[in-house]
Amino acid sequence: MESPHIFRIATSSSQCLRCISKPSKPSTLLPRRSISTTPIHSARGGSFNSLNRLSKDLRSLGEKVVGNKTKRSTPTSTNNQLTSLSQTLGRYATRGKLETPYDNKPIEPNNPHHLHIYATKHNTHITLTQPNRNPIISLSTGNLGFKKAARGTYDAAYQLGSYVMNRIQDQGLLMKIQNLELVLRGFGPGREALTKIMLGSEGMGLRRMVCRVTDSTRLKFGGTRSPKARRLG
Repeated sequence: MESPHIFRIATSSSQCLRCISKPSKPSTLLPRRSISTTPIHSARGGSFNSLNRLSKDLRSLGEKVVGNKTKRSTPTSTNNQLTSLSQTLGRYATRGKLETPYDNKPIEPNNPHHLHIYATKHNTHITLTQPNRNPIISLSTGNLGFKKAARGTYDAAYQLGSYVMNRIQDQGLLMKIQNLELVLRGFGPGREALTKIMLGSEGMGLRRMVCRVTDSTRLKFGGTRSPKARRLG
């Protein structure tokens, strides 16, 4: 018969004396996190302010280490790493969104020249313009002596593209062009002909300067009524 004292201990702690006397094992469960009452800041607010403060702290730490203001001596390489790290964080934290130098983003060219290729069913036009859109060379198949229906053929467009490439090289424009944007418009025979020229030996000089290929073909959403279809036979 257990004493009332032992019975009272067992009921209060829900354990017997033998279990209480045993050493308790360390708990393997992770400690519970307390609920934070700090408001969540927006992407342009608190997180970047804290990043700015971190960069300032790192910069001040690097200056202290360089000036030998700390008691512990630090190697010169560590000083340079701290200074460069603080400058990098400060540079990329001051923008609207967080950017890292390791992001694989395409570099936008500065003021590229434009090579416009307008290929219709009946003709092909090629225009080379400056970065401010002023034309340098503007030719069509009619300038090479093609007449009427011959202007809309694949052969006429190929000869026009080859002539334009030779003229660009003869005028010394390859030295002036650093970046080139290729602007295609229309789906005539000249579109494929100029594509073959740019990928062939004639376009070898300009091919390495192409930074962007754009399709500016007009698309009609509703619009005016289309012409009546031809009835043959």
